[in-house]
Amino acid sequence: MDIKKGKVEKYIDETLRAKGAMLFSLIDPIDYKSWDDVVRTAKAVDKGGSDILLIGGSSGVQGSMLDEVTKAIKESIDIPIILFPGNVATITKYADAIYFQSLLNSRNPYWHAQVQMLGAPLIKMAGIEPLPVGYILIAPGGTAGWVGDANLVPQEKPKIAAALALTGQYLGNRLIVTDTGSNPRLQGSGPIPPAMIKAVKSAIDVPYIVGGGIISEKELRTAYRSGADVVQIGTAFEQSSSESLVTKKARLFSRITKEEGLKKLKK
Repeated sequence: MDIKKGKVEKYIDETLRAKGAMLFSLIDPIDYKSWDDVVRTAKAVDKGGSDILLIGGSSGVQGSMLDEVTKAIKESIDIPIILFPGNVATITKYADAIYFQSLLNSRNPYWHAQVQMLGAPLIKMAGIEPLPVGYILIAPGGTAGWVGDANLVPQEKPKIAAALALTGQYLGNRLIVTDTGSNPRLQGSGPIPPAMIKAVKSAIDVPYIVGGGIISEKELRTAYRSGADVVQIGTAFEQSSSESLVTKKARLFSRITKEEGLKKLKK
């Protein structure tokens, strides 16, 4: 029996078929000075052409604060909102969907299935679409690695990442994410290397999302050319000092995404 896909997952599948690549913009509200800044950034990335807005983080806002900021964003943008949860408390009914993710390389079984069990009834009650995600943390891992007690995959070990990704697919995950954690440069590292992206992409058949530390045009093109179907950007927008600069950067990244996606479709 075919598993029924929700509206957002269908949108991702259809967009990848039509355009070849997608751009997800990630906002962790705790990294901003005010809710107004959060909403302005969300509006800017929407205006700049992002395909999806992700809200969340490893230690971000939750409860009524998350409700308020997500509701304000939802009233201001047109693209779908997906929660990128840091724990069971980072769930709000104002989102369209949620990464229902298992941290595949965590040492702690809590992040494999227990937190998902605690959140599942809330997600169903709120009417949020669950997106089955296999989540893999690559060194240096950042806050997410520490919180998730991850056995971080070394950047020079692409076969390990590929095996984990294939495991996630075989377990039923319909999206795979590899992530270095936020701003790996602060930890003396950089984005996921092209060799690892290529290895993961060659191992799986489901959409592949690459996140963590991509801030330049060159890095974005490299990720797509190496095999990423989706690139999720967070730090690059946080570092922009104004709404207009965020819009400008989002437009640049959106244009690159379209160009690289067309190249994928022509292959």
